[in-house]
Formats: sequence, structure tokens, C-alpha cells
Amino acid sequence: MILLVLAVGLWFATQRIHYEWRWERVPQYFAYRAEVSQDTPVAGRVSAITPEGRSNRIEITPEGGGQPVTVTVEQAQVKVGDAVAENDTVGVNFQWRVGPLTQGLWVTIWISFVSGFIGLAIGLVTGLCRISKNPTLRGLAIIYIELIRGTPLLVQIFIFYFFIGTVLNLDRIVAGVGALALFVGAYTAEIIRAGIQSIAKGQTEAARSLGMSATQTMIYIVLPQAFKRVLPPLAGQFISLIKDSSLVSVIAITDLTKSGREIITSSFATFEIWFTVALLYLLVTAVLSQLLFWLERRFARSD
Repeated sequence: MILLVLAVGLWFATQRIHYEWRWERVPQYFAYRAEVSQDTPVAGRVSAITPEGRSNRIEITPEGGGQPVTVTVEQAQVKVGDAVAENDTVGVNFQWRVGPLTQGLWVTIWISFVSGFIGLAIGLVTGLCRISKNPTLRGLAIIYIELIRGTPLLVQIFIFYFFIGTVLNLDRIVAGVGALALFVGAYTAEIIRAGIQSIAKGQTEAARSLGMSATQTMIYIVLPQAFKRVLPPLAGQFISLIKDSSLVSVIAITDLTKSGREIITSSFATFEIWFTVALLYLLVTAVLSQLLFWLERRFARSD
């Protein structure tokens, strides 16, 4: 019923503004057949055009005589008897090319995966420093976490790109991944800290009584149990990261959001493109959510 009400409301809204839907334009932005010009390698005259299935064999007799040169094209743009110069276009072939929406989706997935992996490593180290007995490590971890969590991601991206990126001469992709990794690392650190502190102290005491060192206890006893407990909040954090990655478009990274904006400026299919972009984000996050849910059920079997 909710979906039906939303659909009716959308239809009523588009009728009020007299919007004309153009969904037939959307598929070409996923993949399209591009024209590739085929040039002649010699100057001469077209002596024959022979159809061969979907292609055409164009025979060109060189000006100085000799063996005819054959050029195969899907669509000929010359006629028999036409004179052609060297490197003249005699026809076109069609090749499938990846559209801007597909390219933008791949960039979004790639940036999210890399920044999430790096952020998980940063969060693990920072989370361990957060509960460390060393006051320097603990203080640095607290400063990092509070600084990142207390400022907007958009501001962090600008600072990372225009200041740190300019000083270190970083590419915009590196700057975008770095800003996202630092952002997600701060939230991951608190999630991991809470997971570690939720493990009963008796687990650590039992491991130490068996002769295990503090490092061995953390790696083999505490972290495996903590990881199962923090998997649901980590899943939510990584899903949010995919959506937050759309902010890197402000530093000219052509992700899914920026690709959608560029398409709208040329096609004027505003609603169709934004609905498609939203659906693609929803598809990616749904797949990730199901994967993490499967991992959660898999780990629950060992309890």
C-alpha cells in the first residue's frame, strides 16, 4: 500500500508539472554501439563493394596500379567508382562501448571497496590504541576519532584534496579514497573498541593462564569473538560508506553521482536518470547487505 501511494503521488506530481517521461533514453547510458571510422590505407578508386552478411568488402585499386586493397566495414560510405585519398573514411564499424552509468557504477564500487578495506585496517589499529594502556597511543586515537567524527565528511574531502593533496601532489582518486578511509576508520575504531570490551575478562584471564601472551590472546581469543559481535554495525557502516562515496564527485571524480549529473545536462531526462542512479545505489547496498547477513548467519552456527 505504501508503494502504491508513492507511485500515485509520483504520477500526480509529474502530471502537475507536465513532465514527459523518456525512459527509452536510459539503456544507452549503460552500453551503446559506437561508430568507429574505417580509413583506407592507400589512395585510389573504389572498384567493387561486395556484401558479406552484415559487412561489406570494399576493394580499392591503388592509383599506381597493383593488387587491390580490401577494407571490411559494416556500413559503407562510398560508392563504386569514387576516388579516395589515403586515410579517407570509406565506412564505419560498430563496437559496443561501456556507457557512463556503468563506468560511474564501477568507480563507486571500486572506491568504496578500497576505502572500506583501508578504513577497516585503520579502525582496527585505532581501536586497539583506544583501549591501550599507553597514554600516548590512547590520546592520539581519541584525538583522531573525535576530530573525524566531529567534522562533516564533505569538509574533510575538501581539506584532503585542496590542502593535503596539493602539498603532497596527490591524484584526486587517491585524495578521495584517503578521505573516505580516514572517515570510515574513525567510526570503525569505536565499533571495534566496543566489540573488544564486550568480551568477558574471563576469556583473557583463561588465555593468559594457559601461557598465551597478550598479543596471542588478542589475536586468537578476543578478536574472533569480537568480530562476530560487531559484524552487524560494521555492515551498516560499510553500507553508509557506499552512499557517502557520492560526495567525492565534488572533487571531479566521475563516480555514479557525477555521471548522472553529466548525463542530465545533455539529455534533460532529470527524473529518469536520478531514479536510475538511486536504483543502482540500492542494488549495490542490497547485495552487500545480503552478503554480510550471510556471513552473520555463517558465524552464528559456531556459537
